[in-house]
Amino acid sequence: MAKVIFLTGATRGLGRALAGAFATLGHTVAGCGRDQAKVAELAGELGAPHSVAGVDVGDDTQVSSWIRRALAEHGAPDLVLNNAALMNQPAPLWEVSAAEFEALTRVNVNGTANVIRHAVPAMLKAGKGVVANFSSGWGRSTSPEVAPYCATKWAIEGLTRALAQELQGCSKGVAAVAVNPGVIDTEMLRSCWGGGAGSYPSPEEWVKRAAPFLLDLGPKDNGKALSI
Repeated sequence: MAKVIFLTGATRGLGRALAGAFATLGHTVAGCGRDQAKVAELAGELGAPHSVAGVDVGDDTQVSSWIRRALAEHGAPDLVLNNAALMNQPAPLWEVSAAEFEALTRVNVNGTANVIRHAVPAMLKAGKGVVANFSSGWGRSTSPEVAPYCATKWAIEGLTRALAQELQGCSKGVAAVAVNPGVIDTEMLRSCWGGGAGSYPSPEEWVKRAAPFLLDLGPKDNGKALSI
């Protein structure tokens, strides 16, 4: 059965691979990204009935407008993937500027909450759907020089578990899951590991496992911390 999928960070890396895979499998993608040129490029690749919007997920007003349009065009989502995220430039925490730290929390944490705020009411009304918040191995462990990123992904783990408890009290058909996508050769990983990232799967290789995994999520998974 075809699904409606809301996907943040759809224009780069994992998001772009997922958008293409879902569309190929016959599902409808409502994606968003910050780079207008990449938004237009992906929209052209996907075509109808899919939609891609220019959205800064850290801006609640922009998220509200995007989801309102997506709901009107596609209906309530079966799957919401909070994938948009930033990584800090590797450095000891005391050398990370307040502005850089704030930029990460704004996108990685606030952005996730903004999408949930506007998507979940429609999902509850429909009585179905899964919110999958992308965490990280660094949301369940730590490494030096990526403390801001670790902090945001640990926040996603806690936020998701609390959300799952709230959903359980409202609807048996709506679930929230934290998903660690694994280690993938993306621009983000290369900013930390350089050429060493090349020993890990590309987004195109990863998505062959990831798309079926994500599509199979359901109420049975509510509150779980899963890994691909």
